[in-house]
This record gives sequence, structure tokens and C-alpha cells, in this order.
Amino acid sequence: MTVVVVTDSSASLPAELSAELGVLAVPLHVLVDDREIREGVDDCDIDYSSSAVSTSSASPGDLRTAYERALELSGGDGVVAVHISRQLSGTWEAGRQAVRDMDAAGKVRLVDSLSAGLGTGLPVLAAARRARTGAELDIVYDAAVAASSRGRAFIVVNRTEQLRRGGRLSSAAAFFGTELVTKPILQIVEGRLELREKARTRSKAFTKLVAAVVDAAGEDGAAIAVQHLGAEDAANTVAGQLRDLVPGIRELIVAEFGPTLGVHLGMGAVGALVVPGGCG
Repeated sequence: MTVVVVTDSSASLPAELSAELGVLAVPLHVLVDDREIREGVDDCDIDYSSSAVSTSSASPGDLRTAYERALELSGGDGVVAVHISRQLSGTWEAGRQAVRDMDAAGKVRLVDSLSAGLGTGLPVLAAARRARTGAELDIVYDAAVAASSRGRAFIVVNRTEQLRRGGRLSSAAAFFGTELVTKPILQIVEGRLELREKARTRSKAFTKLVAAVVDAAGEDGAAIAVQHLGAEDAANTVAGQLRDLVPGIRELIVAEFGPTLGVHLGMGAVGALVVPGGCG
């Protein structure tokens, strides 16, 4: 048996990769009026601009069920659970409560990815690939922590209104007044979403996004993911530029943001996530 890796649905991992590596994903929730939609499980048609839409984390009970199943699948070898940043969601804290309730004697290890979307998904891949080699629990855990600590995330959004409304954006109060004439480039720093810089046009914002990723990737190869919400052409263009500009790129994933992130980022968002040195 091998260590089993668990994550949450916000990690946005392509289904084929999750299946190949045996990763279990716990659904987060989108709340639309009186309806609760489980991300990745229930069909949903969401108006991302509506103020009536919000999100919620997985409950301790949901997470405990997933961890117990994963522990059983591992044959007792252990579980590494890699979740969205605790600064952006209550999921990690709910996971900690679940582990306390389980009394799992150190067999379930939690990792704060310090990121979101495939910024969480790439450390999940690093851990799951190490687990597939038969590595012990501590080594799988260390792989996830190392990838999380190296990771960088950059996002271009059309408007920050939804992020401000949801309380997900730090240190940008002075920016809101000029938002109509600029495009914001955001970054995740130590798990917090912050304003990095501004651009006059969307095309210039993407140029700055690509430059930030190239700088963060370094020259020793990197794993990169590009995500979008309703902006497939822009995401593919960014991905193509990164493929050409990042030396020795090790892998490149293009995917959509899931609903729980889409509610906060809004339509047209494009993000680029990078782990220098790759994910195993």
C-alpha cells in the first residue's frame, strides 16, 4: 500500500491526473440563494457577478470522512492532505478539527498550500507522485511542503469588486478608486491575496503576468499551470508564451478555475501558477 493524498476541489486538478495518482478531492460548496452546490459533484450554472452567490469550505465531518477513507485505502501507511491557503478559506482549519476528532495518531498530515487553484494542485501532484514511488509518510509530506513553499501565483482579473466583497483581497483599499481605468495584477504572498501592480490595458496586464512567471520560474525548469474563467483564448496565449520563454519547462497544465474560486475572481480572470524546480 502507499500513502494517499487528499485535497479539496478548489485545487482544480484535471480528473485524469487525480485518477492516475489516486488523489481524493473533497468538494467545497457554492451557495446560490437557498441552494448548496458541491463543487465537482453537482451540476451548476452560476451567475458569477451576482451578489447572491457565495462559497463555503468543507465541513470537519466531510473532511473526516475523506481522511478516514484515504487512511483505509493506504492500508495504514498514512494520509497527506494538501488544502487551499488558510488565509483564503476555512478548509484547512476544518481539516485540523477533523484530524483532532479522528485521533489518528500522526497518520494524517495537513499541509497549507499557501495558495489556491492549481497553486494548491501542483503541490498535490508533487506529493502524490512521491507517494506513488512508495515513499514514507514524512517524505510525501515534505514534498508537499517544499512545493508549496516554492510556489508562486499571479492573477489578472477584470475587476476586484467580487474579491473585495468576499474579503479575500488585502492591502488594496487605495487601489479601488482607480480600478475603472486600470487592470489589476494580483499575487498570493504567504497565503494572502495582494495587489502586485496595475496595467493600463488587459494586454499589458498579461505581458506583466508572463514576465512575473518567467522571473519566478528561474532557469532550472519549473512546473507551470495557467487557469482561467471564461477566457480560454487568453489562457492559451499566455501558456504558449510561457512554453517559449521558460527554460526547460517540466510541465504545463491549462485548466479552468472551478466555481468556488470563480465566484471571487469573476469572469475573464486568468492566473498563472509556478513551482520552480518542478513537481517530481
